[in-house]
Amino acid sequence: MKRAVLAIVAIGTSLVAPGPLPAQAATTPVTPPADGTFRSGPALAPTCSGVTIKTTDNAAQVVDDWPAGTTFCFASGLHRISETIHPKADQVLASDDGAVLTGSMRLTKWTLSNAAWVTTGVLPPAYPQTGQCEDNKANICYLAEQVFYDGKHLTRVASRDKVARGTFYADYAANAIYLGDIPAGHAVEMSSTPTAIAPGGNNVTVRGLTVEHFATPPQGGAVVLGLGWHVFANELRWNHAIGAMLQNADSAVLEKNWIHDNGQLGVGQYSTLKGTIAANDISDNNTDGFWIADWESGGVKTTWSSGGSVTGNLIQDNRGIGLWSDAYDDSRTFSNNQIIDNAADGIRYEIGRNGVIVGNSISGNGFGTGRGSGTSLWDGGGINVNTSSNVQVRDNVVANNVNGISIQSRTRGSGPWGTNVLRDIVVSGNQVTMRGGTTATGMVQNSGAAIPAGEVSLDNNVYILDSLAAERFQKTGQWYTAQQWRATGQDAASAFTIGRAILDATGVLTILPTN
Repeated sequence: MKRAVLAIVAIGTSLVAPGPLPAQAATTPVTPPADGTFRSGPALAPTCSGVTIKTTDNAAQVVDDWPAGTTFCFASGLHRISETIHPKADQVLASDDGAVLTGSMRLTKWTLSNAAWVTTGVLPPAYPQTGQCEDNKANICYLAEQVFYDGKHLTRVASRDKVARGTFYADYAANAIYLGDIPAGHAVEMSSTPTAIAPGGNNVTVRGLTVEHFATPPQGGAVVLGLGWHVFANELRWNHAIGAMLQNADSAVLEKNWIHDNGQLGVGQYSTLKGTIAANDISDNNTDGFWIADWESGGVKTTWSSGGSVTGNLIQDNRGIGLWSDAYDDSRTFSNNQIIDNAADGIRYEIGRNGVIVGNSISGNGFGTGRGSGTSLWDGGGINVNTSSNVQVRDNVVANNVNGISIQSRTRGSGPWGTNVLRDIVVSGNQVTMRGGTTATGMVQNSGAAIPAGEVSLDNNVYILDSLAAERFQKTGQWYTAQQWRATGQDAASAFTIGRAILDATGVLTILPTN
C-alpha cells in the first residue's frame, strides 16, 4: 500500500505563514488504495479443517449438534439457510472452498396476468414501516423481501401498474409477487430468512463465507457479531439492510471483508466497547432506497459505543454517508480510511465526544442530489463535526468534496452526558482543497446553540483554493477570504495556496497550478 502524501507541483500564488508548509508525508499512516490492488474477501481465508457442512444439510442444526469450540467447514456451493445459525462459544464457521450462504428461496410457480407474471403464497403477512426512505411518498424501502432474477437484484416498485422489465411488485394483502420479466428458463429467487449468523456464544470466528440475499429488517445485520467475535475474509452482499452488525459486541473484530451492495448500510455498530472495523472494502451500499442525506444509510454507522476504531477501510460509492458516528459514541478513532465518492458526508461525527479523526483520505463526497441534500455547511462536506465535544480532526487529506471541513452547532437536546453542545474542537495539520461554487470550511450555528469563543480552533492546515480572493471560509453566517479568515484568529499559522488538487486512487494528493 502507498501512503497518502502531499506532492506540491508548481505552486501558484500563496499566502503562507513564515517557515515551511505543514507536511503530512512523513507522518501519515498507510491508507488502502482504491485502484483495484486492495485485497479483501474469501480469497484471504486460510484452509479449513473440521466438521463438513454439506449443501444439503440444515446448517443451523449441524452447528447446534456439536459442542463449543468445534470448527465447521462449509462445502463448496450454495447453502440455503432457512433458519439463523447460532454458533456456540469458540466455534468457527468457515470455508476455503467458495461456500455461499443464501437467505433466498426459489420461486417457480408463475402464471401470466395482464402482461406481468405472478406467483402467490410466498410473502409474509404485512408489517409496519421502520426506517426512513429517500422516496418518502412511496415509502417502500423498508420492505425486506428482495427479488433476484438470474442473480440480478430487481427494483421494487410501489404499485402493480408500474411493473416493467427489471422490476417487481409485492402485494402483501393479496400475498402475490408480480414480475416484469419472463420467468421460464431463469432462476427467480426471493430473500426470505432475516439473518444468517447471530450470537450464540462468545469468541466465535466467521471466515471465508459469502453471505447473500437475507431479508434483514432495517438496522438488522445479515451477520450479527457478538462478544469477542472475529469476522474476517468474507463477502457480504445483496442483503436487504446491513451486511455486518456489531451489537453488544465488545472487543469484536470485523476485518478484511468485502461488504457491498447491501440494501441499507454496509456496517453498523451499536452498544459496543472497543470494537474494531479494519481493512474492509465497504462499497455501493444502500441499493434499496433508504434516505441518503440523514438516515442510517451508506457505508458505516456507529452509535452508543465506546473506544475502538474504524481504520484502514476503503469506503466508496455508497449512497449515503461514508463513515458516521452518531448518538453518544465516546472515544472513537477514525483513522487511515480512504473515503471516496459517497453521496453524503465523507465523515460525520455527531453528538459524540472524545473523537479522533486522523490520517484519512477523503475525496468526492457530498454530491448527492436527493431529499435533504445540499451544498451549504449545514449539509456537511468532507468532514462534518456536529454538536460534539473534544474532537480532534488532524492530518487528513480532504480534497474536492462538496465542502471542506464543517463544524456545526445545533440545538440537539440532552442525553446521558447532559445538554448536547459543541465544545473543544481542534482542526490541525489537514490539507483541504476547496474550489468553485459555495465550497467552504468553517462554522455554523443555530439559535440557542451559539459557539462560545475559543471552543473551535483551526490552525496549521494547508488550504488549496481557486483564488485567494474567493470567500471559501465561513463563521456563523459571515463569509471570508483567506486573509479575512486569518484576521478572525483562525488558521494563523496555516498556508493558503492557489492550485487544483488531484487525489489519486492510492491516496496521493498532487497540487497542480491553475490553468
